[in-house]
Amino acid sequence: MRAMPSGENADPRLTLLFAYPFRIFFLSLAVLAIVVVPVWVMVVTGKWILPTALPGLYWHLHEMLFGFLTAAIAGFLLTAVCVWTKTERMQGVPLMLFWLVWLAGRLLLAFGGDLPFWLVQAVNLLFLPLIMLDAGWRILRSGQKRHNVILVVLGLLWVMQIAFVNTLHINYVDGALVLAMALAGIIGGRITPAFTAGWLRQNGGNADLVKVSPRTDLATLVSLLLLLAMLVIGWRWGEVLFALTSAILMLERLTGWHGWAARSEPLLWILHLSLLWIPVALILMAGHLVFGWAPTAWSHAAGVGVIGSLILGVIARVSLGHTGRPLQLPGGMVLAFIAIQLAAVVRVITALGGLPWSPGIGLSALLWEIAFVIFLLRYTLILSSPRADGKAG
Repeated sequence: MRAMPSGENADPRLTLLFAYPFRIFFLSLAVLAIVVVPVWVMVVTGKWILPTALPGLYWHLHEMLFGFLTAAIAGFLLTAVCVWTKTERMQGVPLMLFWLVWLAGRLLLAFGGDLPFWLVQAVNLLFLPLIMLDAGWRILRSGQKRHNVILVVLGLLWVMQIAFVNTLHINYVDGALVLAMALAGIIGGRITPAFTAGWLRQNGGNADLVKVSPRTDLATLVSLLLLLAMLVIGWRWGEVLFALTSAILMLERLTGWHGWAARSEPLLWILHLSLLWIPVALILMAGHLVFGWAPTAWSHAAGVGVIGSLILGVIARVSLGHTGRPLQLPGGMVLAFIAIQLAAVVRVITALGGLPWSPGIGLSALLWEIAFVIFLLRYTLILSSPRADGKAG
């Protein structure tokens, strides 16, 4: 795939943004995170009416799962897969067109209330299959079958999106959150222990402390997929069983990775803490089903604690590594990591009644904003500048 023409009138920063998928998509998801959350707070508190193509609540749910999350998937996966499979990256005009599909989906959902819904739906349902097609042909060509599981989870996530936009049933949002946690467990399970062991090795620690069990990894994924099945068929006690089973298995994995041994490295503790929200969310889900705890407690533990926090931690690291820079956080990013964790804590406490609703969601939204504004301020130049080591991309 050819790069964009570099004529005299071409903006070199614009050209660089489309030189690798992570550049444009990481910046875009940060902008979306900054825009969507305060807009949602304004809508839910009755201070603003937005001409959305979906009712307000469902627009918010869709954008966080199938706008914010899918941008992160595109930026990370389309970058990682070409490295894993040693294939040419998507870049230039093809990448710009790919990004425009994602952007069109966001704009149509936000302002397309008077447009035919089939048009809004078609554009929004196009993006995930495009990710799967691009990643899939690379994986198929390389013969690296171990990556097929990611495509399966993405396919199921797409099914949840189709079902949700056609029915507006909350069960499919819950299913998408479970799949997001499964994807976090797969990718996090590959990078987190590896990065932790590598850091310990380089800093005089005992890398042998980090233990990975492929059987436990597989059991966790299977348990989460069974939880998804229980959600779809509506068997309450099956949901409880597999939520708690998945939580126990994920805790076992995290214990083996010895995250506390790397507690002095923010680029590592953010990954471990983000993944720790998976068992927390699953226990809160079980508490909802058995004791009637607010469902928004587990959904925000998953949405903010797992998805938001892990995305922030991963894009902070990937943006440095893939632009040829040392893995040293820019100033302020530790505050961003703390803010996103506190946003999750405050939102869950609010859902459980520990804080008044309006101040609670306001504070949580503010902390979320702080986290992604800091990222945007510190990483825009990094993501729109040439690699520090002079290499392409």
